[in-house]
Amino acid sequence: MATETLSVATRPRVTATQPRRKRRRVGPGKPIPYGRALGPVLLLALWALASATGVLDPRKLSAPWTVASTTIDLIQAGTLQDHILASLQRAVFGFAIGAVAGLALALLAGTSRIGEALIDGPMRIKLAIPTIGLIPLLILWLGINEGFKITIIAVAVAVYMYVQVHAGLTGIDQRYVELAQVQNYSRWEFVRHVVFPGALPGVFVGLRLSVTASWLILITVEQINALSGIGYMMTQAQEYAQTDIIIVGLVIYGIFGFASDALVRIAERRVLGWRRTLTN
Repeated sequence: MATETLSVATRPRVTATQPRRKRRRVGPGKPIPYGRALGPVLLLALWALASATGVLDPRKLSAPWTVASTTIDLIQAGTLQDHILASLQRAVFGFAIGAVAGLALALLAGTSRIGEALIDGPMRIKLAIPTIGLIPLLILWLGINEGFKITIIAVAVAVYMYVQVHAGLTGIDQRYVELAQVQNYSRWEFVRHVVFPGALPGVFVGLRLSVTASWLILITVEQINALSGIGYMMTQAQEYAQTDIIIVGLVIYGIFGFASDALVRIAERRVLGWRRTLTN
């Protein structure tokens, strides 16, 4: 009986091989080459089709070929280049000033309790106040000049930059702070090795939102007693019902906004190439 039990115990077990389950893909999949251009191309095709079939009244919305012809005429006259240069100067100066100010304020508030107490409250209040609502007050303070236009853009950019960078700083894992204390890091070493790497994702999110904000505010301020710029060109075209020129201005704003956002995305992928996310 013992021999029979031993033989049963030492007998190799036969396990039924279960079929391997096929891995189900739950992510968005591989990126589509030039996928971000598919949407605009589809809209352009629908616009052209509606214009060719007469569904769109040309007095309400000019056809794509009319807009293209108007663009060529404006370029040949040199008008479009002058307006683009004026708009770019305002957007770049306002964005640069606002981004630096927002980043500096976020670093002060995110790395110091005193800085947080003095800075975070006013910035959160400003976030709740629409930037456009400050226009009457800033006109009284600065007048209607280039300084006013650049200032209002910088204010909007600074707030968006501050909020995202500050969120990135306050979201740094406490274990990294404790590790820096164990390694006896100086204040500069702590900022360099812990603060900056931890805040980089928030910095790039802030840059993308700030770039978008700069173009949105630019459209508004260029329609307030301006003598140049894409917004001024569109306002003049509105008075004469020139929808083709208005569409030219909108397309230019869209191209600059799309291109600037794409540049920030490229920089983000290069700097944060170590990070694995859902999209990559």
